Amino acid sequence: MIKVLFAASEAVPFIKSGGLGDVIYSLVKELRGIGIDARIMIPNYSDISFEYSNKMDKIEAFNVNVGWRRQYCGIKYLEHGGIPCYFVDNEYYFNRGGLYGYFDEAERFSFFSRGVIESLEKIDFIPDIIHLHDWHTGMIPPILEKDYPQYNHIKTVFTIHNLYYQGVFPREILGDILGLEEKLYSNGDVEFYGGVSFMKAGIKFSDIITTVSRTYADEIKTPEYGEKLDGVLRSRSSVLYGIENGIDYNLYNPKTDDLIFEKYNKESIHKKIKNKTELQKQLGLPIEENIPLIGMVTRLVKQKGIDLILTKWNDGYEIEGQLVVLGMGEQYYEEMLYSLRDRHPDKISVSIQFDDELAHKIYAASDLFLMPSLFEPCGLGQMIALRYGTLPLVRRTGGLNDTITPVNEYTGEGNGFVFNHYNPKEMTDMIDYALNIYKNEELWRRIMLNALNSDNSWKKSSEEYEKLYKKLMGRAECT
Repeated sequence: MIKVLFAASEAVPFIKSGGLGDVIYSLVKELRGIGIDARIMIPNYSDISFEYSNKMDKIEAFNVNVGWRRQYCGIKYLEHGGIPCYFVDNEYYFNRGGLYGYFDEAERFSFFSRGVIESLEKIDFIPDIIHLHDWHTGMIPPILEKDYPQYNHIKTVFTIHNLYYQGVFPREILGDILGLEEKLYSNGDVEFYGGVSFMKAGIKFSDIITTVSRTYADEIKTPEYGEKLDGVLRSRSSVLYGIENGIDYNLYNPKTDDLIFEKYNKESIHKKIKNKTELQKQLGLPIEENIPLIGMVTRLVKQKGIDLILTKWNDGYEIEGQLVVLGMGEQYYEEMLYSLRDRHPDKISVSIQFDDELAHKIYAASDLFLMPSLFEPCGLGQMIALRYGTLPLVRRTGGLNDTITPVNEYTGEGNGFVFNHYNPKEMTDMIDYALNIYKNEELWRRIMLNALNSDNSWKKSSEEYEKLYKKLMGRAECT
């Protein structure tokens, strides 16, 4: 049995800030289902709810070097849903509100990196592979190679969930915090425009690199999407793979979802309308079952295409429908969306919060799900929308391109609507086109069934990861 330790900065149900947290738990669950001994290790944040922290057992305590510092490191353990989960504990680094955004991020995640490696013998689990996720774990491969020769048999897989966030810090942290030799900077292995990049380290030193969609794997090798690491990624293209994320089909299932107003499936898709009228009522919108409802559940940041929406609606664009937005993010976008809502209270609802229950209600209630992203490594929202028979309207980029097939109004094929360029007019032209098709009830119902029949479960993705793991273990070739 292949043994894999997932090292990440977050994982549901314990704590999350975005899609990364969803991916960790769901993928590990699926991998265990196909016979891989996959386990999870994350920081023990103080924001992990008492429901879980109260059940954790402290199994080890030791000291970890963080440059010249010696810091306490505890390991707590909880088996949840049949998955062994470990939590790297240190109150100085993780007893804070939230997950990220502190002045000492380099030190916090350098400590976590060393803690992961130092814990292996102590938790009696020496993995064949450490599967790393995003910049927070990018320094584990060079630390493993340089300072822990006893683990030279352990292979590493580094998954890039979003190349935009790279973990770049001043040069001085290399020795002072990471305890690594200056040569790694001078030879370019971790140097990034005068700083030290955790992301670059993960890319350079890992045995295999993956990212979360086939299209994104190609995009990040270009200057447009490569965030100044395209050259490094091209140099490692022989070990770079794109594997789409999936979603948990038990968690997102309109037939069994207790969070939505009215449950339904393919045979009872007419019940979906009840979710719309009840959501309209809850949000204070005019209750009209025949008016198209456009939903957004998103982080309010530039990446998600919020500028396109603000540009067109502030220019006087009027839709023949209603827009419901749920999310949090940059203050500028939050304030602008509130202003937009105040000017169109009968057409626009804005909820600035993280609310999982409301998110489920929006997925089930909406007719269209809007994702006009500037870039989108994979995207989970469009997959969840499909699961609820809600048609995604997306820009052709990253995982959106890989999961959404454009509607053909003549054949009834396709599961969503796609526009090509990051342009507000192109987006609204596609919205108008979709809303025109919405008037054709028979065609719209057929496309909804296409959406419901889309398969974005973890099964295929987990099998692709299994092939990569076997390749690393020398048990099979990966095609």
